[in-house]
Amino acid sequence: MDVIILGIESSCDDTSAAVVRNTLMLSNVIAGQKVHEAYGGVVPELASRAHQQNIIPVVHEALKRAGISKKDLSAVAFTRGPGLLGSLLVGTSFAKGLAIALQIPLIEVNHLQAHVLAHFIRVNESDTGQPQFPFLCLLVSGGNSQIILVRQWNEMEVIGQTIDDAAGEAFDKCAKVMGLPYPGGPIVDRLAKEGNLAAFRLSKPNIPDYNYSFSGLKTSFLYLLRDELKKDSNFVENNRTDLCASLQAAIIDILMQKLRKASDDLNIKEIAVAGGVSANSALRRAFEEHAVTYGWKIHIPSFAFTTDNAAMVAVCGYFKYLAKDFASPDCVPFSRTTI
Repeated sequence: MDVIILGIESSCDDTSAAVVRNTLMLSNVIAGQKVHEAYGGVVPELASRAHQQNIIPVVHEALKRAGISKKDLSAVAFTRGPGLLGSLLVGTSFAKGLAIALQIPLIEVNHLQAHVLAHFIRVNESDTGQPQFPFLCLLVSGGNSQIILVRQWNEMEVIGQTIDDAAGEAFDKCAKVMGLPYPGGPIVDRLAKEGNLAAFRLSKPNIPDYNYSFSGLKTSFLYLLRDELKKDSNFVENNRTDLCASLQAAIIDILMQKLRKASDDLNIKEIAVAGGVSANSALRRAFEEHAVTYGWKIHIPSFAFTTDNAAMVAVCGYFKYLAKDFASPDCVPFSRTTI
């Protein structure tokens, strides 16, 4: 018998709802929030208000596109955390109310685990490109930089993570000091394609094991701009593409160096990438090059599944439904956690 899951995602500034039949995606609707661009980052209070406005029409549209009635649903899965508490409360409360009204199970989903399991979303019946267990997943976003050993869908171990800033944060903050609009990561990626990645030498950390650090890189980049601007007030404007290329190359090199080490040490060649930074063209190209050089079998998500989306929540909910891992109606969201 088919299992039909409605997924709800509201951890940050995207309101999303999706419907899956088993692991086949029937719909995935996302409503973004442009209001934060004026502030250079997500404003939590504005985000939660926008979620309240978006949640009902987004869920309605997801069901409509899927051709599914509420009565057809097997369960409602929702992101419990980590994320912004105000935003999470909107999705959590709606999911609880809908599950109780329909008298169907409620399933809580860890946002980070959902990003990893996004690789199990099937977009059509012939889609068979899912990773084989065990595999390594590089999870990179604005708030996370982790190497995860995935033994099973419900058995994940973080074997390396940032000890300070995340890779996505480094992209955005360095973009900001160059005067680029928010979010800066995609703009750095676009400008880097026109620049010389060897134009500027930036400091890289020497962190043990599989852990990351990006605070030193940010400081190195800031000091570079400070020193050069003293000589030439137009330095950033005249060197923006080279700055972006050098910054991006340094971040990608740091990420891939630790991932190579983990792959070698654990003798795992099944390698995946997930999270918002997985949309970066240089990171995708590095994965493709490593597949040729090191014999990796790589798994790169489609762009639709790199950012926060409810399809990954729904697929995670599907696996938890099979295990009868249901949530209590009195569960509350959380802002911080690991997998």
